[in-house]
Amino acid sequence: MKALHKIWGYLEEILAGIFFVAGVVLIFYGVIMRYIFNEPQAWVEELARYSIIWGTFLGFGLALRHNQHIQVDILYDKLKPSMKRVLDLVATGLSIAFCLIYTYYGFVLVENRYTSGMVSLDIGIPMWIVYLVLPISGLLFLLRFVERLINILRGKDEEYANPLT
Repeated sequence: MKALHKIWGYLEEILAGIFFVAGVVLIFYGVIMRYIFNEPQAWVEELARYSIIWGTFLGFGLALRHNQHIQVDILYDKLKPSMKRVLDLVATGLSIAFCLIYTYYGFVLVENRYTSGMVSLDIGIPMWIVYLVLPISGLLFLLRFVERLINILRGKDEEYANPLT
């Protein structure tokens, strides 16, 4: 099970990194083509935008896995450990509910784009492929929150911040 967990973590990191780096490389290519060779490429900006969006959305689960998401913990730090546990359970439960709704409506959006046949302007990529990142990232984020809930229930939340050990 630990091997599967590590593979899943590495796969998330690799995919998010590939998309994000590809977006940055495409932006760099676009700048060079526009300002050095005076040959702007219309497709570069669109593809770079989609790559960075995919890299960012696939990275949501990574931020949660490493406990590096945005959080306000001024009051949380002052709570007793038992109240922290209750708050963690409530927050994680609400987050799971959000992920379920987010994933469901992501699938609805992908289905709408698929049936409409909408394509992007410059490249002609079917928009359902672009929007497919919504349900995929929602499922990955949901799995990370379920993992977090299991760790909280087992009393092993401290392990969550360092998943590779």
